[in-house]
Amino acid sequence: MTWNQWYHFRSYLRSSLWVVPFFAMPLALVAVNIFRLFDRWLQWNFLGLNVQGAQSLLQATVTATLSFMVFTFGSLLVAIQVASAQLTPRVIATTLLRNDVVRYTVGLFIFTFIFALSAQDRMQTTVDELVVFAATILAISCFAAFFYLIDYASRLLRPVSILARVANDGLAVITSVYPNPSIGSFISKSQHHKLGEPHRIIRHEGPSKIILAVNLEALVAESVKANGVVEFIPQVGDFVAADEPLFNLFGTAREIDDDLLRATVAFGSERTMEQDPTFSFRIVVDIALRALSSAINDPTTAVLAIDQLQRLLRVAGNRNLRTDENLDKSGKLRVIVRTPNWEDFVTLAFSEIRRCGSNNLQIARRLRAMIKNLTQTLPKHRHAALLQELRLLDFEIEKHFTFPEELELAYIADTQGLGGHSGKSKRRQQ
Repeated sequence: MTWNQWYHFRSYLRSSLWVVPFFAMPLALVAVNIFRLFDRWLQWNFLGLNVQGAQSLLQATVTATLSFMVFTFGSLLVAIQVASAQLTPRVIATTLLRNDVVRYTVGLFIFTFIFALSAQDRMQTTVDELVVFAATILAISCFAAFFYLIDYASRLLRPVSILARVANDGLAVITSVYPNPSIGSFISKSQHHKLGEPHRIIRHEGPSKIILAVNLEALVAESVKANGVVEFIPQVGDFVAADEPLFNLFGTAREIDDDLLRATVAFGSERTMEQDPTFSFRIVVDIALRALSSAINDPTTAVLAIDQLQRLLRVAGNRNLRTDENLDKSGKLRVIVRTPNWEDFVTLAFSEIRRCGSNNLQIARRLRAMIKNLTQTLPKHRHAALLQELRLLDFEIEKHFTFPEELELAYIADTQGLGGHSGKSKRRQQ
């Protein structure tokens, strides 16, 4: 199995709701036989149930767990529809279907259902008390898990919970893609300009897809072995059509086998967050834009989204974002893989929300507070892009607010949008 095949297999298992319940079924059949063997060995008789009473108890367990499964899956479908309509469809695969609480709770229901059904079928003349006792414990656990799942799902589907989960995943991706802390502004010693024209170009074969991940370690190993330079032309998250350039090979790297290089790239139909540091920004911004639309008109949710963007930008601003050129142990350039820079992150976080929400006092004040916070907490070489966004925000505010009193309110940096600050402000303050 190649790396990209293994990546697809692992991602599919992580995002599939049916995997845990499916494996729970054979485990339940095995568990019934194990408990039956232990029951015959121990010969316990502490429940005092007859065959009819045991079968009734098992039948009640079967009915209850079946009802739990129907209600859970029905509610999950409704929840997915509501979340995709009010937030963004991109939270379905990244948050809802990968939620372990939902998967393992459904797995418990399936396990208990098959366990009780198998125990009931084989209990005709004698009562296997240990089996019945285990079924009873499982039934009680199912009731507790069902009540917990209702409470958990109601909390999970709140915008603040979805935004926090997406931001947490985004923070993990940023620290993995950019493992080193920021070292301040520096003069780039790029070796890329010395390469000249590529000696060979490898193009994408097969259907058009989105790039999900790249096996950087394998690319470096292959380029070191060939003593050349490999440039990965697109960026993770880009859409690549058939026959578009995928790799530029320089020097003796032109001898690397095409299939080896293509096996280092995982493609899919939808972006994921494993190696895409901007996708979490994209999801949070989409939720904010949906909240600011005239159909929903929920600027407070947009303020919650800006809270998470502030977290993401602070972490990104404190990382060394110049990792396009990957060197070997001797310091020679081996692989070029493009990643977003600081200006990309800032533009993505601000531009669309500013355009759609600058006519709202909450959004204007919260954006100003975010810029003020970041300029106070990030290194100076990150300030230029933030101050540019502040100037653009001022232009937008002056265009939308004509009354002096409203302008005075709009120029206040407020971490809550409205309600977090009651002082006066000066024009164009940070």
